[in-house]
Amino acid sequence: MSKDLLHNWQKKSTEHQKSYKQFLAKADKKQVLKHLPDFHEEASNAVNCLDCAACCKNYSPRFKTPDIKRISKHLQLKEGVFIETYLNLDEEGDYVVKSKPCPFLGSDNYCSIYDVRPSDCARFPYTDEDVLIKRPYLTQKNATFCPIVYYVLEKLLVVAK
Repeated sequence: MSKDLLHNWQKKSTEHQKSYKQFLAKADKKQVLKHLPDFHEEASNAVNCLDCAACCKNYSPRFKTPDIKRISKHLQLKEGVFIETYLNLDEEGDYVVKSKPCPFLGSDNYCSIYDVRPSDCARFPYTDEDVLIKRPYLTQKNATFCPIVYYVLEKLLVVAK
């Protein structure tokens, strides 16, 4: 089932954006949260993030103050130097990486700061928490580049019927 569901997922995700929007707008939060742990685990078992790394190649997490402190210390850089070297402020006032792909992503798709990565990275793709419903625009966007988000949304659409 999981391999069939993931076949041609990017095209199907684009085609299903309207369905996702409608579902997320009226979803029963309790029902969704009840299914998320199982669907997240299924999706995570079906998809190897190291084969993809689209999130690290195309988008940036927010680097919050605790992330900056932790990563700077790990890299043995002063926080100001870390910010100046790697980060910019975006239009929402959040620190994000200056370049894409993420400067900490290796050619093997491994993260060189994985153990101290930003909390947004550790939580991504948010398919095991209420962010999936609370931030529908983000969920829809994430479904266009993350097969795990696509997988979870497709499973939720089936159980919602």
